[in-house]
Amino acid sequence: MAKGPTAGHGPLTGVRVVELAGIGPGPFAAMLLADLGADVVRVDRPGGAGLGIDPAHDLTNRNKRSVVLDLKSDEGPARVLDLVERADILVEGYRPGVAERLGVGPGACLARNPQLVYGRMTGWGQDGPLADRAGHDIAYIALTGTLSMIGRPDEPPTVPANLVGDYAGGSLYLVVGVLAALQHARAHGEGQVVDAAIVDGAAHLATMIHGMLAAGSWQDRRGANLLDGGCPFYGTYATSDGGHMAVGPLEGRFYAEFARLLGIADAFPDRWDLARWDELRATVTERFLTRTRAEWTEVFAGTDACVAPVLSLGEAPHHPHLAARSTFVEHGGRTQPAPAPRFSATPVSVRTGPALPGADTEAVAADWDVPGLRPTPRD
Repeated sequence: MAKGPTAGHGPLTGVRVVELAGIGPGPFAAMLLADLGADVVRVDRPGGAGLGIDPAHDLTNRNKRSVVLDLKSDEGPARVLDLVERADILVEGYRPGVAERLGVGPGACLARNPQLVYGRMTGWGQDGPLADRAGHDIAYIALTGTLSMIGRPDEPPTVPANLVGDYAGGSLYLVVGVLAALQHARAHGEGQVVDAAIVDGAAHLATMIHGMLAAGSWQDRRGANLLDGGCPFYGTYATSDGGHMAVGPLEGRFYAEFARLLGIADAFPDRWDLARWDELRATVTERFLTRTRAEWTEVFAGTDACVAPVLSLGEAPHHPHLAARSTFVEHGGRTQPAPAPRFSATPVSVRTGPALPGADTEAVAADWDVPGLRPTPRD
């Protein structure tokens, strides 16, 4: 059973995870496992990651513990395998072949622990013509067609931060994969490798859109469809003070409420007349420009018109609904999103701040019974 200050809370209590330090989607996936109660030990490298932020502020390392090992040293890989022997899951995000060259690839790890779930997080996947190439979120979602759907038709595609590729198509699919494989390992005693490629996940996210495309209800061009900004009653509009409102009343009764409150109830009797969508959009644009974001928020408050103010990252935690649900929490003086989803019998929480590299070596050595992790005393 996992021990320590990061264990004992959430449905994954008792699950042990080894995370080989990286950046982006791998650490986020390991954070999600840690948020759900797993005892995640992050193996940091001497000197830190190349693009990493200050470890004290890296929230993706919350609820974890850290040891520092040099995988290029004689002892580093052996210590990782000691951890692997006691782990349920390993997460790594190297380019294909790197873990093998370091001596901690699937072959070595599964030989040491046949029930291990070995999770591999990459952009291009473990095979294919681009497998060895460098890349980032924007390239992965570009190649899968996902990026082509985002933005205005008369402008280049809009970059959705790195949320769609790295975290939705990458981290979340890795977590689903390793938990499914863990279920198999516990039922059959057989570990396996989970190949989580961002290109696969980002493509999979668009399954419904591909179905609509096949049915002829989606045009393969940006800003021309119901859910991509092409529809005048599903999009964002500027207000008089430079703010924005998000509009999405797709259903008839919701649209009727929206049109009444906006003051255009009698202007467009057939909202599905595509020939008049540009005219309807212009009218909605003009109306929203007559008031501030706060004023429109008040107009639509308490209604089913499906309209919401577009809040900034700093504003979001203070919204009454999110505050009431504690969607954001404060821990260690840092406001951050709370763990999600929620569980009735095994609640989750932010238990510790970001793990500082090497700070937990002694505790992990004791809890996981890996005495070799302890530094050798000097004479």
